[in-house]
Amino acid sequence: MNRIDEACNLFEDGYVCSQAVFGVFCEEFGLSKNDAFKIAACFGSGMRQAEVCGACTGALMAIGLKYGEDKKTCDRLSNRFFEEFRKENGSFICRDLLECDISTHEGVKYALDNNLFREFCPKMVASAVKITEKIFDD
Repeated sequence: MNRIDEACNLFEDGYVCSQAVFGVFCEEFGLSKNDAFKIAACFGSGMRQAEVCGACTGALMAIGLKYGEDKKTCDRLSNRFFEEFRKENGSFICRDLLECDISTHEGVKYALDNNLFREFCPKMVASAVKITEKIFDD
């Protein structure tokens, strides 16, 4: 199974977006999935505030895990990630991507009523994994 499919399956199985993305990269760099899931647990749903998309924060955790000893590389690759994600998806802010604020009850209801967590969010997970793989391959 490829990373994109694995991440989408993790998300569908109930892991938050940040866990799903970080979870498919962590073992390659010596971190167990269990530990990765714990680390990434509070970053889903835009850090629970509809801020930076959790799929993006999961990707940044993976980039940090691989390149974290070199601040300049991390800065450059983080900027590249955000630039490519924004170009592909229009934004990297959760509430802008979903067109609702899931930090509110009304926003969660809107997202549920419109199947955003099932239909839209997996696309963001897939996009974050794809861009991270591209960064790692360059």
